[in-house]
Amino acid sequence: MRSIAGSRIGAALCTAFVFLVAGCQTAPKPAAVAPEAMSSAQDWDRYSADFLEWYFTAHPTTAVWAGRHEFDGQLPDWSEAGFRSLIERLHAERNRAQGFLPERLEPRQRFERQLVMAKIDAELFWLESAQWQFRSPAFYGGALDPNVYVAREYAPLGRRLQAYTAYARAVPAATQQIRRNLRTPMPRTFVQIGHIRAAGLARFYEQEVPGIFSAVDDAGLQQEFRLANAGAIKAMRELDAWFTRQEGGATEEFALGAQKFEEMLRATEGVDVPLARLKRIGEEDLDRNLKALGNACAAFDPGGSLQDCVAKVMADKPGGSVVDAAARQLDDLKAFVQSREIVSIPGPEQARVRESPPYQRWNAAYISIPGPYEKNLPSIYYIAPPDPAWSKADQDAYIPARADLLFISAHEVWPGHFLQYLHSNRAPSRLGQVFISYAFSEGWAHYCEEMMWEAGLGNGDAEVHIGQLINALLRDVRYLSAIGLHTGGMTVTQSEAMFRESAFQDPANARQQAARGTFDPGYGNYTLGKLMIRRMREEWTASRGGRSSWKAFHDEFLSYGAPPIPLVRRAMLGEGAGPPL
Repeated sequence: MRSIAGSRIGAALCTAFVFLVAGCQTAPKPAAVAPEAMSSAQDWDRYSADFLEWYFTAHPTTAVWAGRHEFDGQLPDWSEAGFRSLIERLHAERNRAQGFLPERLEPRQRFERQLVMAKIDAELFWLESAQWQFRSPAFYGGALDPNVYVAREYAPLGRRLQAYTAYARAVPAATQQIRRNLRTPMPRTFVQIGHIRAAGLARFYEQEVPGIFSAVDDAGLQQEFRLANAGAIKAMRELDAWFTRQEGGATEEFALGAQKFEEMLRATEGVDVPLARLKRIGEEDLDRNLKALGNACAAFDPGGSLQDCVAKVMADKPGGSVVDAAARQLDDLKAFVQSREIVSIPGPEQARVRESPPYQRWNAAYISIPGPYEKNLPSIYYIAPPDPAWSKADQDAYIPARADLLFISAHEVWPGHFLQYLHSNRAPSRLGQVFISYAFSEGWAHYCEEMMWEAGLGNGDAEVHIGQLINALLRDVRYLSAIGLHTGGMTVTQSEAMFRESAFQDPANARQQAARGTFDPGYGNYTLGKLMIRRMREEWTASRGGRSSWKAFHDEFLSYGAPPIPLVRRAMLGEGAGPPL
C-alpha cells in the first residue's frame, strides 16, 4: 500500500483510510419526530449537529482523530449487542435524514442531507451486508492505533500520557471482543494482517511508548501507565498468539462476490456502474499507461525492454535515507504548486517525514493528518523501512527509487492528501470536514500524480515520467486485482504475478499489494476516484477556459471536504450531470 490518510481513513484509508472504524457505545435513541416538523433549515442544522455528536459518541476513536479530545482514551464497544444497537440506530438516523424535505433546505443543507445518508449507507454496508466486523481483522485496525497520543502534539506530554493510559486500559477488553467476533477459519491473508498488526502493536507498546513518555515527571502517572501498558502488551501478545493458532486452518475464501462488490461501490461511493464496464474502464487505463511507459522508455533507455527500463529507473535510489530524501522533496513540490498556480494553499500547516511505527509497516507510505478540530498541528508523512526478515535483495528493491519517491511524496503531501485536508478541514460544513470518502481522498491524491506531470513537474524528463507511470500502473493493477480477487476467481498468486508483470513491482511489494486486495476490496478506489475526477475536470473546465481554469476547478472541488465524488459532481455540474464514469 502506498498511502492512506491516517487521520480519517484508518488507515484509512484508512481510511482507507482505509477501513470502517465503527464503535457502538450506548447513545440515546432519537426521539420520534414527524416529517413535517423536520422540514425547515433551522431544524436541519439542529439535527445535523445532534447527529454528529451521536456519531462521535458511537465512534470515539473517530472523534479523537478529528480532534475532539474529550473522547481521549476510549475504544468502541465491539460486543455483538453493541453492533446490533448501532445498526438499528443507523437505520433510524437514515429515516430521520430522509424525512427532511429538500425543497425547504438551503443548498448547503441539501448537500449535507445527501452526505449523511451516504455515510450511513456506507457504514451499513460494512456492518450489515458485508459483516466485516465478523470477517476481517482489518476492521479493527484504525481504532486500535494509538499514534494520536504518542505523535500528535495536541496537548502537553503529561496529558497525552493520561490519555494513552486510558487507551491501554481499554485494550484487553477490546482484544477479547475481537477474538469473540472474528469467525474462523479466516482467509490466510486476513490471519497475516491480524498477526502483523497485533505483533507490531505489542512491540510498539513495549519498546517505543515508554521512551516517548519517559520525560513526564510524575511518579503517580508513570506507575498507572506502567500497569496499564503491561496489560495492553499482554493482551496484544495473546491476540497475536490467537492469530498464529489460526494459521493452520486458514482458507483462501476471501472474495465478496460480484453482487456484494457492486453493492459496495453503490453504498460506499455512490457509483452504480455494471461490473463489465468497470473492468473495461480499468483495462483501458492500464493500456493507456503501458503505452505511455513504452514511449517514455524509448526516450530513457532506447532499445531496452520495459522490464530493463523500469529496473534501471528503480535502481536510481535517493542518496542517504529515504526519510531525508522525502523531506527534501517536499519543499520543491510546494514551490512547484505555488509557482504553477495549481491549487490554493489555504493555511500554514506543515508536514514532517518520519519512519513508520512497526504495526503499520504493512503499508509502504502514508500520512497522518490532524482533524478539523485541531489547530496549527503538523502532519506526519510516514515511510516504512524494509522488513529485516526479507532477503537483502528484497530489502534493497523495496526502497523506492528517486523518481518513484517523488510521486509518492506528491501523493501524500503536495498537492495530495496533505493539501486536500488543508482544504477539507476548512470546509464550510462540519459534516463535510468529518465524513470522508475513500475514492475522493485516494482518488484526489492519485489524480495529483498525473496532474503534476501534466503541469510540468520534471520538465519533460523521461525518468521522472517513468516514476509517475510506475505509480499509475500500481493503482491500475490494484483496481483490476480488486475486481478479479472479489468477482472473478483470481487467486492471490495470480494477483501477485500481475503486480510483477504489469506494474513492475519488486517481489516484496507485489506480495503486499496482492494480499492487501483480499482484505481491502475497495483499494481500486485510487484509480476509480482519479478517473471520476479527470472526467469531471474536463467537463467543468470545457466552458471555463480549459486548462487555464484548473486551479479554479481544484479549489471548488476541494471546498466540499471529501464526500463521495458523485455528490460533488452533481453540485458542480448540476443535477442533470451524467454518470461519473
